[in-house]
Amino acid sequence: MYRKFVKRGLDFVLSLMAVVVLSPVLLVLAVLVRVKLGAPVLFKQERPGRDEKIFTLCKFRTMTDKRDAGGNLLPDSERLTKFGKMLRATSLDELPELFNILKGDMSIIGPRPLLVSYLPYYTEEEKLRHTVRPGLTGLAQVSGRNFIDWDRRLEKDVEYVKNLSFAMDVKVIWMTVKTVFGHSDEVAEDTNAVEGNFAQIRKQRLEETGKLAR
Repeated sequence: MYRKFVKRGLDFVLSLMAVVVLSPVLLVLAVLVRVKLGAPVLFKQERPGRDEKIFTLCKFRTMTDKRDAGGNLLPDSERLTKFGKMLRATSLDELPELFNILKGDMSIIGPRPLLVSYLPYYTEEEKLRHTVRPGLTGLAQVSGRNFIDWDRRLEKDVEYVKNLSFAMDVKVIWMTVKTVFGHSDEVAEDTNAVEGNFAQIRKQRLEETGKLAR
């Protein structure tokens, strides 16, 4: 009942309320991002959602477009400013995803939407993460974030899907609040760099076990 009917209704109502209440914050952040980091204000990227349907995820950008003499983008660590780190540490860069929730692409709670390029590398068990809408926050994100390896993070995603309930969602929201306001270092990592290793890790593992042609 909750999974099929109630959860989506709560997502819509709560995200709409959040957009209305936080609209001044969203406006101020948009102006600050434009002034400090440049245009465009939003970072957009395709991600797989429920049933692996591709949607466009929106965040506030946290890095500049600084390039070297050859016109190539500098490493993420050099483009991530103090302001960008603050946005990530407080998860304020995630606020535009409220509009993804309103549209129905995402949920407030669920497995985080990862890169499209990761799709071929999930196990059958891990593919369960795509049987629900991806979330603004999730069980894996409040269970160590970047301090647990990929296998453990994906295990947490599957654990969430198998035990999805109102009580589970309340638990994750409470843990998210404690994580953001009590352990901000856990969200200050360069998650893009961390995520970028997943396909390589799984590809290498498959090659070593002979399950992927070299």
